[in-house]
Amino acid sequence: MGWLFTTELQMGCEEQVQSVWVASMKCAANEIDFLVLESTLHFQIKMMFCFQCYLLVYKSWCSYFNKSSSAYIFACFSVSSTNWGDRFILFVIGFSNLQVLGGMYSNKMTRSIFLQIFLGIFACLSVSWVKAEDPYRYFTLEVTYGTISPLGVNQRGILINGQFPGPTLDCITNDNVIVDVINNLDEPFLITWNGIKQRKSSWQDGVLGTNCPIPPNTNWTYKMQMKDQIGTFSYFPSTLMHRAAGGFGGLNVASRSIIPVPYDKPADEFTVVVNDWWKSDHKILQQTLDSGNPFPFPDAILINGLPKSASFIGEKGQSYLFRVSNVGLTTSINFRIQGHTLTLVEVEGAHTQQVVYYESLDIHVGQAVAVLVTLNGSPKDYFIVASSRFTKPILTATAILHYAGSNSPATEPLPIGPTYQLHWSMKQARTIRWNLTANAARPNPQGSFHYGTIPVVRTIILANSATKINGKLRYAVNNVSYVNPSTPLKLADYLNIPGVFSLTTIKDTPPTGPAVLGTSVIGTTLHDFVEVVFQNNEKTVQAWHLDGYDFWTVGFGNGQWIPDMRKRYNLADATSRYTVQVYPNGWSVILVSLDNKGMWNLRSAIWPRQYLGQQLYVRVWNSVTSAYTEYNIPQNALFCGLAHP
Repeated sequence: MGWLFTTELQMGCEEQVQSVWVASMKCAANEIDFLVLESTLHFQIKMMFCFQCYLLVYKSWCSYFNKSSSAYIFACFSVSSTNWGDRFILFVIGFSNLQVLGGMYSNKMTRSIFLQIFLGIFACLSVSWVKAEDPYRYFTLEVTYGTISPLGVNQRGILINGQFPGPTLDCITNDNVIVDVINNLDEPFLITWNGIKQRKSSWQDGVLGTNCPIPPNTNWTYKMQMKDQIGTFSYFPSTLMHRAAGGFGGLNVASRSIIPVPYDKPADEFTVVVNDWWKSDHKILQQTLDSGNPFPFPDAILINGLPKSASFIGEKGQSYLFRVSNVGLTTSINFRIQGHTLTLVEVEGAHTQQVVYYESLDIHVGQAVAVLVTLNGSPKDYFIVASSRFTKPILTATAILHYAGSNSPATEPLPIGPTYQLHWSMKQARTIRWNLTANAARPNPQGSFHYGTIPVVRTIILANSATKINGKLRYAVNNVSYVNPSTPLKLADYLNIPGVFSLTTIKDTPPTGPAVLGTSVIGTTLHDFVEVVFQNNEKTVQAWHLDGYDFWTVGFGNGQWIPDMRKRYNLADATSRYTVQVYPNGWSVILVSLDNKGMWNLRSAIWPRQYLGQQLYVRVWNSVTSAYTEYNIPQNALFCGLAHP
């Protein structure tokens, strides 16, 4: 079991995998009949919460009875591969396609012999795998103040390695990513990694519920793994209102070479970060909120830190992948390119169906997409446009798509985009579908996880609201406006520090009565499958983000959610993502498999609302202390509040 327990194949199903392994060994030794083994597989699969674990284990142990003998070629090739992750994938693909055992050989003895051969090869791979590690990538992010002038006026910005926006971090599925963050600001500081699941390690999440902030003029090193993820992500400051001054950038996780992507390789990739922007200093904006006043309307929209002069160069006839993230504070945007259509291929780590060619795409706060753009126009320059949605007035930023060798400038008019049309946006959101046949980070198709067939064990309804507490503006969830304690929740939970939080502060449904200040933590059990309803009774679009997870966005609607709305859910091919929008006076529903133990922030992606209380934490827990479900506290953990080493 060496390999199985040194990876997360089982994703918390280690007891069931162990049972399958033992049964397989007994079958190989003729202690049990193969039918018993197969029965064991089916029984244990019912106990496994992760279908991906089921798929690989089942194929490896059972499917070989009726698949193609060419598998041995794959098995041999897997042994010669230089990358251990690729070796196993090739081996499983090969062995799961083995037919010769079912066709030429049918007696029990022969099956036993071949099972022993399989187990022997698998054991050899296991021994080597235990000694191997996925690649390491090292980054240093030095955080400083600096003078920037995106709107032609000098102002204080937060720079990463002297850059605004910060540098793009590129890595590959399963890479170990070591990021040394040097805080040269005058305040404690944290960076969070938007959409990175931090498997088994909420210690690395970079929010105040899991980490003590990095003190001024010191550094702290994040140690993360891009475990089983691909796609378009971002990073940004999670402390105070630092994000209003910069400190953000793109984070891209490429697929391993052994895993095919469902589109032709683009000629190049472009990382695009779009955000709203204010001329006011971030500390002035923070004081505005601290005084109980509404957050001001933004002054502009920026594309890669500029309102109109960012440029992207490509060759005519080639296709390019644009990775676009909305890292703004308050504003949904619409993204479009003059004279070109957008082929949506990925949303927040999930491959999407490519059946709709979009003229433009709505990207709400905290969301990200990847689109393929083919340069099939006349050789000239074209406008790239990002405009605000649901605002008056409409704010617009432009960039340039430049055809190499062209001397013809872009000409107006700008491509027309939607402005306030809520129904248009909701209708578009429903067209974004999961690509069921495409691989994501693993070799099995995304659609092999049949989320729509899994029983829901709990329904949580969360209603956001604007309120006043002690005469000041606050935002609340189920009538609780979140207050960060001086001790991070994760540390308090790990060290059994009493009085920091309670699992009874917030209810599963919106209560009546006035809003209060509190530290909201919802208690859940590891492997719960949960339905979360976001009810928005306000007149503005909301955006909700859950750290540590992606989830299936199965429904959007108007008015009040009622149980009968479940008839309208997409239980077949709703895309998974990590941030979901909720339209005014409407609702959105997600389904989430809580398979990642830890303390996870569920927050409004609209940062002033998060700052003034529209957030909570989800404690995903079981009673077993094991590195198979959660890593121990890191050796370099910072302590603060009531927590001491």
